Amino acid sequence: MLWVLLLLLAWAAAGTACTRLCLAAVHAASADDADAEDTIADRAHDLTLYEAAFLSGGPRRVADLTLVSMARQRRLLLAHTGWATVVDPRGQDEMERSVIGAIGPEGQSRIAPVRAAAATADAVHGIADRLVSAGLAVPDGARAGVAAGIRQVRLAAVAVVALGATALLTPAQSEMPRGLVALWFGLPFALTLSCLALARIEVHPYSRWASPAGQRLLGALTRRGGDDRTDLTSIAVHGVRAIGEPDLRAAFAHREPQHWRAQGS
Repeated sequence: MLWVLLLLLAWAAAGTACTRLCLAAVHAASADDADAEDTIADRAHDLTLYEAAFLSGGPRRVADLTLVSMARQRRLLLAHTGWATVVDPRGQDEMERSVIGAIGPEGQSRIAPVRAAAATADAVHGIADRLVSAGLAVPDGARAGVAAGIRQVRLAAVAVVALGATALLTPAQSEMPRGLVALWFGLPFALTLSCLALARIEVHPYSRWASPAGQRLLGALTRRGGDDRTDLTSIAVHGVRAIGEPDLRAAFAHREPQHWRAQGS
């Protein structure tokens, strides 16, 4: 009976994918629990703006915050045409020195490659490591593992439907009614849907970058910052869309011409 073989394949696909997702979710939860004591101690310490930027938007947000901060201090000129020019070559911290280094010795560069280079600097990796160690950021492995598990379960659900359809379209080779065959294939399909629903509930407290504890600290930081969306705190939490100065906002919104992108690739 061909439909039985197809059913076994459907169960194998669903079972393997759901098992992988469950293991990834358990690993992520274990990592969060292991850092719980460190997180409690770190709650007494206010987040820096760089840390808040990372928890809100990741490495690129940290680079954007650094550029805006330097521009507001008149140590960096960000033109609405999409160019960055160094005014003061002395960086006050590692992130600023990373930005200046990304601009290069000529002191001028387009903003887009500077943002990309600064986001991958060692200073950003150091911020990420500290936040992960404190239990405030989601480790790369846990984030990638859960995401990969969810993708595999979705593919398994599609595979179950395809195998079930194949079984139903195949000429009958037994006394088994087609409705009962569909019901048998509905069981592994229901398993995949249940795993996806549970994963959504389990992973929901996590953002892409901040753990639940990190999100709580971000919420407290936002409440202390008030309703002013133009200060650096708002930019760290909400991104460049919170910039109040039109020219400065235009500098980040400017897109590189085609020939510049071609040269950079």
